Amino acid sequence: MSTTPFHPKITVDRTSDVPLYSQIAEALATLILDGTLAPGTRIEDEVSMARRLEVSRPTARQALQRLVDRGLISRRRGAGTVVTSPHVRRPMELSSLLADLTKSGHVVSTMILEHSTHPADEEEAARLEVDPGTNVTKIKRVRHADGEPIALMENLLPASIAPTHNDLEHEGLYDLLRVRGVVPVTAAQTIGARNATAAEAQVLGEKRRAALLTVTRTAYDASGAVVEYGTHVYRASRYSFETTLFNA
Repeated sequence: MSTTPFHPKITVDRTSDVPLYSQIAEALATLILDGTLAPGTRIEDEVSMARRLEVSRPTARQALQRLVDRGLISRRRGAGTVVTSPHVRRPMELSSLLADLTKSGHVVSTMILEHSTHPADEEEAARLEVDPGTNVTKIKRVRHADGEPIALMENLLPASIAPTHNDLEHEGLYDLLRVRGVVPVTAAQTIGARNATAAEAQVLGEKRRAALLTVTRTAYDASGAVVEYGTHVYRASRYSFETTLFNA
């Protein structure tokens, strides 16, 4: 494969309300997801891209970082900007906590604390990559396993695909999305840890400042559209993440 960086043909619309970095990122994502840019293809760096598309360097950098966050490209010193291998971005069966717990033999129940729909503010619109003012649905739930609270989950979705309050009391979010024909296939996820706030400790039956595991996830469908943004906290005393690693 040629080591000469590829310069993707991208057209930016400066009259559009969509930020330039988002236009560039989505154009590149489309080329990667439809196979035009094969795994291992080296693409131009932010300096070249900024100069060629006549945008600022921070704009080009933000566009490339969005693709890094989605696992579509990697950026390493000495290696440049490269389309990732298939095993990094292959479609995934993203599962819900309810499905995982049920499969493990736990008795699971859900308490819905909030299920509301409203016009998206600037931050919410950015999270879901929609226009401000688009109707979005915010969901806040407590998941119980064997009678004990185990997780506090907040999710933001486009209102057009959001499951109902009643459905969420009995089924997992991702299962309900699939029933609606919305299939999450990839996600950018960050796992961390912090201490519980007083409110979180009360809901989860923990002491104030107890250790919590945190997960922030943005899930995408096959077209690259965001289907949900979630921020979840789990009781570290009752929950852990298990990951299988493979040698590349």
